[in-house]
Amino acid sequence: MRYIDAFNHFFPKRIYELMLQSPAGQKDLGKRMRGIPALYDVKERLRVVDSFPDYTQVICLGMPAIDRLTGPDHSPEWARLGNDGLAELVAKYPDRFVGYAASLPMNAPEAAAKEAERVLSNGANAIQLHTNVDGAPIDQDQFLPIYEIIERSGKPILLHPIRTREMADYRSETTSKYEICSVIGWPFETGAALARLVFSGIMDRFPNLKVISHHLGGIIPYFEGRVAHSWDQLGARTSDEDYSLILKKLKKRPFDYFKGFYGDTALAGARAPTICGLSFFGADHVLFASDCPFDKEKGRGYIRATIAVMESLDLPKEDMEKICHRNAETMFALRKS
Repeated sequence: MRYIDAFNHFFPKRIYELMLQSPAGQKDLGKRMRGIPALYDVKERLRVVDSFPDYTQVICLGMPAIDRLTGPDHSPEWARLGNDGLAELVAKYPDRFVGYAASLPMNAPEAAAKEAERVLSNGANAIQLHTNVDGAPIDQDQFLPIYEIIERSGKPILLHPIRTREMADYRSETTSKYEICSVIGWPFETGAALARLVFSGIMDRFPNLKVISHHLGGIIPYFEGRVAHSWDQLGARTSDEDYSLILKKLKKRPFDYFKGFYGDTALAGARAPTICGLSFFGADHVLFASDCPFDKEKGRGYIRATIAVMESLDLPKEDMEKICHRNAETMFALRKS
């Protein structure tokens, strides 16, 4: 079986060096990044990729997001350096890196729109966005031109969760403890961002926008019943705003928008949630991904475990091919096998 890994991370040399110099790169997420050679050492990354037969990657930058690394005065330049570095790797190693997802300086929205236009015109296969922009929601009007450019390109959004320690778990505290913010906060963040895209009307405004949600939709598939029936009653729990007006404006049932999103198989090799996500999205809306290189082995573990899960599911051959490579070939406009 051919495997195209749709969501994994790598820092080209120049953007990695800048990341290390930034405050965000010197603490928390940056601390983790520095300890994974396959995230920034291309020779080590190639060894990881070559460990698996008929396996290739669509690469994108790792965390922290550009808007967490630097302010709007410098983020456009940093985004360009990162994107050009990814493009160079794809050009140099096309048999291992079959495409890339570009990142945008979202704290500088006008520059982000220009960068989206540039990279999508020059061969980027997708755009990586995060579930918030330095803590702000992604459905703000200032981001609408970006969604318009992405939709017009026909390329997908890779939606990556981000929730930092500053987003506390309880109102009585100022920071999140025990890494709750990432371990179980990120799946919530994914669900929250997808909901904002739905109820803000962005998915109606840009009906051809394709969104691939990392980690197989976060909490959404698991809470299918609540997503369906509770949001059919939007406004029943709220007295100071009339949310029923939103339901009347939407062109579809809320549940149908969530079913229209895509997900990837990057679930740390866990079988049960993979089955849950496949049941929710269906084979046409799931792409193989590993989240390489963030496993305990620092490169190979999640790839091996995710392949093992896929092979254990006894799916029809057509569905297996769709998930493992054909959906990626179509969505990223790659050479088809």
